[in-house]
Amino acid sequence: MEDYIKITVLENTIEAQLIDSILSEKNIPHRIRSFHDTAYDGLFQFQKGWGELYAPLKLKGEILEIIEIVREE
Repeated sequence: MEDYIKITVLENTIEAQLIDSILSEKNIPHRIRSFHDTAYDGLFQFQKGWGELYAPLKLKGEILEIIEIVREE
């Protein structure tokens, strides 16, 4: 299995769900990690963003293009 690297910080739940859906539809391997922590009631999401997207380095360019399109819409 390829090493995953941090591709970007996701801004919110809607963006995370939409990007997850698009990447899954295109069979692009990825992982999404939320910063939400129930002990701090989501405090870190306000400071750091909603969460992070991880994927193989060789797919970074393609994924960033998809994210750019999603953020423009």
